[in-house]
Amino acid sequence: MSKRSINGTDFTAMVLAGAEQLQQHAEHVNSLNVFPVPDGDTGTNMNLTMTAGANELKKNNTASVGQCAGVLSKGLLMGARGNSGVILSQLFRGLGRYAAQYDELSAQQFAAALQTGVDTAYKAVVKPVEGTILTVAKEAARHAVYYARRTTDVTELMTEVLAKAKEALANTPELLPVLKQVGVVDSGGQGLVYIYEGFHQYLTSGGAVVPQSVQGQAPVPAAAPAVVLNKQENILSSVQSSAQSQLSTEDIEFLYDMEFFINRLLGSAVKAEFDEEAFRKALSVNGDSIIVISDDETIKVHVHSKTPGDVLNLALQYGEITQIHILNMREQHRDLLTAGMDIAPMPDVFADIPKEESSVQSPAVPPADEMALYGFIAVSSGEGISDIFRSLGVDAILSGGQTMNPSTEDFVNAISSISAKHVFILPNNSNIVLAAQQAKELLEGEREITVIPSKSIPQGIAAAFAFQEEDTVDANTSSMLEAISQVKSGQVTNAVRDTVIEDLEIKSGQYIGISNSKIVTAADDLLKASQALLANMLETGDEIVTVLTGADSEDKVTASLEGWLEEAFPQVEVEIHKGGQPLYYYLFSVEP
Repeated sequence: MSKRSINGTDFTAMVLAGAEQLQQHAEHVNSLNVFPVPDGDTGTNMNLTMTAGANELKKNNTASVGQCAGVLSKGLLMGARGNSGVILSQLFRGLGRYAAQYDELSAQQFAAALQTGVDTAYKAVVKPVEGTILTVAKEAARHAVYYARRTTDVTELMTEVLAKAKEALANTPELLPVLKQVGVVDSGGQGLVYIYEGFHQYLTSGGAVVPQSVQGQAPVPAAAPAVVLNKQENILSSVQSSAQSQLSTEDIEFLYDMEFFINRLLGSAVKAEFDEEAFRKALSVNGDSIIVISDDETIKVHVHSKTPGDVLNLALQYGEITQIHILNMREQHRDLLTAGMDIAPMPDVFADIPKEESSVQSPAVPPADEMALYGFIAVSSGEGISDIFRSLGVDAILSGGQTMNPSTEDFVNAISSISAKHVFILPNNSNIVLAAQQAKELLEGEREITVIPSKSIPQGIAAAFAFQEEDTVDANTSSMLEAISQVKSGQVTNAVRDTVIEDLEIKSGQYIGISNSKIVTAADDLLKASQALLANMLETGDEIVTVLTGADSEDKVTASLEGWLEEAFPQVEVEIHKGGQPLYYYLFSVEP
């Protein structure tokens, strides 16, 4: 369908179609992660990030593309999870800044907006790596700027953009050798291609988007237009506002749109054992559009329900309910019919989007004389690890459970909960550092924040040990950076697929040992894999080995491992603690 420009209604539909396409293929994106570990989560992080942006856009959209792009930017920025999610948010943040001055975008302006997004994303990453989502976005935007000189049709331009993005994605293994070795394309780049496919499908079909099958997966059945995310979220099912009159408000059966978290560590002292399948089944009795994401500490729930009270009572047996949001979709639909597509007034905060100022309201800060000198935030996985951080004086613990990296908004909220003049953040995962940095940038000038780029739990613990209350910010920062540089981190988990990495042949189900983000051993026996990993990590002069046992580790194996360490490395002091982390049998720390 030929289009000479896109307005806010078009842009909203494109984004929802892109979000739907990514959502349907998130698991395929996860499967492209290079390491065969069970927590490959690029698809999950991108999907949660894109969903956060799409939800903001569904609540606040107008006919102005500039305003809609600003709303999307805010939603993505706050919902960004993992490196891929942060980069995705920056791509659309730049696009939003360019589009802010326009009610409609021509083909040439849309191309310029894509290029501005790429420029913004590259600036946000300290050391950009080619062969990733950045490369796919860059090549697609560069071609868009070139091709926009030859066409005034946005649909034709998007066809070219998608084709170039796919070409760039196919070339990522040539730019990043590890991709070629494992035989996959970049996972983040694939996620972006899915989003662009949604854009393209909307533009070429006029809204009648039919999801396509993915190579290696069963075909996805033909569905309703992708701008309809499910049968209840049809308030934006057409880009023509007149189509809204075809839907009766009373036809919205499950009218309460609910989102909330369940904190498993708080609430009733006796909590029911969480059975995700049974929980979903109970929610479905009077609800649909159900999404449940859980780990040891947190359960995130989204559901459309007839009876919100029943949902909350059901959830309460599993812990304390937090961050509750309930929307009456019939009320929203009535407002829509009254005001056309202008569902809700735009927040004033978007009036200055072209500027660099944060669009996030800063948390209230207590008077200086009521604040502690220092505060700490740490990302943790497992109750035992959380206890260790608490014992070291950490004020706020964020769950970093596998496939549930904390978002930028989670960090912003955690910072607001701490009454301290200077807040240190320990991300404790290389995939979380960017989200922490983004939260710091959002609150620049309002709060004093330092992100210590710890990339593992052992590094985070070492940094917390190195902190001295009486030292200055600079001295503490230097001490903690020095501490994390001295730590060697190891992990033992199961491989989830067959692969070959640097001549190491790995079979699905084997135990694999990872040293400082490199797989160094694979074995059919947990004890042998753990011994081989530690032997690889230990060097002359090392004095301390710390073992954090996981939720699935066995006492018998742990005792054997301790005995082997004492015999093979008698000069080394061994400390063993219950970590309780999921998926990883052991986390090892080796220090001189």
